[in-house]
Amino acid sequence: MMHVNKTDDIAHDNPERGLGELLVAQGATLAVAESCTGGLLGGRITAAAGSSAYFSGGIIAYDNAVKIRHLGVPETLLARHGAVSSEVARAMAAGVRQRFRTTYGLSITGIAGPGGGTPDKPVGAIWLGLADSAGADAKKLELSAGDRHTIREQAVNHAIAWLRERLTTGPLGNLS
Repeated sequence: MMHVNKTDDIAHDNPERGLGELLVAQGATLAVAESCTGGLLGGRITAAAGSSAYFSGGIIAYDNAVKIRHLGVPETLLARHGAVSSEVARAMAAGVRQRFRTTYGLSITGIAGPGGGTPDKPVGAIWLGLADSAGADAKKLELSAGDRHTIREQAVNHAIAWLRERLTTGPLGNLS
């Protein structure tokens, strides 16, 4: 007889619900900061019934002034690296985690297109940020296939998958 891991099945069929079950099992909470996805990540997380047990809220920081004022992203960081950077993704995740007093902060910043890309930061350049009590990390995505909607959906899928992976492997450690 084959044993099936229920959480793995749920995560495959409904990643948001699988993420929620991992957060609940660990007594962890989550807040999100989004730029190019404009609330899509928070919407997907709250689509799972019972998400109020682990999801505190989020900030849509589309404008840099919002990143500065509401997430505490240093203006110098934005000037030096731009909004679409590992440094800003980490600062957004750390800022939302701190402001909402959650276990984890998860952020997305990038260029969803169809315009706005540059040779250095083309359409589909996405940075994810993830923060916990030990520090913050960033992950770069290069999503070149698809239109704006597809790029945004893919970014959210990757963010959810990354947090799920981190929840199964432990805290971030001393990352900066």
